[in-house]
Amino acid sequence: MVLTDRQQKDLHAGIYEYLVSQTGVAFERAAEALKEADPVGCVLKEGGPAATPLLEKKWTAVPRLQKRVLELERQMAQSARMHGHRSASGNAGGAALMRGASSAEDGSSVHLQRRLIPRPPAVHTLKGHSAVVCCVAVHPVFTVAVSGSEDGTIKVWDHESGDYVRTLKGHTNTVHSLAFTPTGSHLASSSSDLSIKLWDFSTYTCVRTLRGHDHTISAVKFIPSPLSDLTPSRANGSSSAGEPSSSSGTGIDVATAGTAFLVSASRDRTVKFWDVETGFCDHTLADHGDWVRCLAVRDDDGSLLATAGNDQIVFVYDTKGDRKKICELRGHEHVVESVAFVTAATPAATLENGNAKAKSSAKADSANGGGAAGSAGGNKMEVIRDYLASGSRDKTVRLWSVSSSQCLAVFSYHENWVRSVLIHPSGNYVISAGDDRSIRVFDIKSNRCLRTLDAAHSHFVTSLAMHHELPIMVSGGVDTTVKCWNLD
Repeated sequence: MVLTDRQQKDLHAGIYEYLVSQTGVAFERAAEALKEADPVGCVLKEGGPAATPLLEKKWTAVPRLQKRVLELERQMAQSARMHGHRSASGNAGGAALMRGASSAEDGSSVHLQRRLIPRPPAVHTLKGHSAVVCCVAVHPVFTVAVSGSEDGTIKVWDHESGDYVRTLKGHTNTVHSLAFTPTGSHLASSSSDLSIKLWDFSTYTCVRTLRGHDHTISAVKFIPSPLSDLTPSRANGSSSAGEPSSSSGTGIDVATAGTAFLVSASRDRTVKFWDVETGFCDHTLADHGDWVRCLAVRDDDGSLLATAGNDQIVFVYDTKGDRKKICELRGHEHVVESVAFVTAATPAATLENGNAKAKSSAKADSANGGGAAGSAGGNKMEVIRDYLASGSRDKTVRLWSVSSSQCLAVFSYHENWVRSVLIHPSGNYVISAGDDRSIRVFDIKSNRCLRTLDAAHSHFVTSLAMHHELPIMVSGGVDTTVKCWNLD
């Protein structure tokens, strides 16, 4: 970088002022040498050097300005995501996760080295909770993770730097579940205090508390909606039930949030659908015969809901229309603690074109004689979208096909209860965590355990969350910590 004459003069003046303000013979000699080299620029203002030299002020201002620039960049990224656009870097990140686990198929040496699955050791161990960490979630836009605990608090962390950001207080009992809207504008939390809280994540304030369950609320999840489904009437304040928008509403713009409904599961044996805009319960499912502990929503379009719990059955529902039950998946021999569809690599608000292309491709493959499995020529994305994983206290992880209601694989590698499962964005791996303190990666194609992170936590591992684009995974444990894991 070449300085102009004016910039060079100002720089010399600032350095000279700083040297003169310091004590010691060495500083005096340095100041004299600089003045000899530039007698015109090295001139003090009237009154001598300032109490805080200009150079010091500018030096300390740089980190503040850098932080502000980063914050503005994050806000711009969030704004772009809220309006349904994708940045080039975002597309590259998502594609990397989708491609990175395809080594067995493409034979690429680069891909063989980077499957993008968690590797030890943890890059950050985040401490701050005073009790068991029950749940974790990763922000879809920012490098932020959140954790909920038996201490009743929600903590916000920067998973890239490992820094603590802040604590959200409002619940009076254990926080069991956390979920972001597809755009990251809001956060939902559920608790043993029988409430669901909706938080504006730009201000970290609770905008609405939802009540209606009669017992512990075990899980919450937003149902993503394509922008075309968020009609102007909804976005402008009229609910599907015809209730006018008023001060009793949540104040959430469903078009900005990328979702119109929130779903929750409870120990009262019910699953409830909530209107995000009004905060009213829209529908209740009561098919389970015992505590409903977990649920999952198909991330890419929100079309399917899976629920499970103490009755050992996984129910799958169509979230559109009359929300009818599609199938019952039976096979577990103990409580089902976790269910998961594939972690979406594309936000719901931008999926319409992508899904249309995928369906078109699937039809073309079928016309050409392709089978149902990706390896047989069928559309791989459709096969992946059909996957559902479940983890149980029977120490197994099961992979299901929703369309056929069949169990595709049983992974029996854990030595204790399985607490959390997720499906890698590539659709090639199932990742699980449990009371044996391990995190395990299962290869779907070979039906084997590909990697084990032994002693991932010093006590039971309760929860997992993975970003759909960034190579990061977070976990929570009974040891009260949150850990961040890089993917390789």
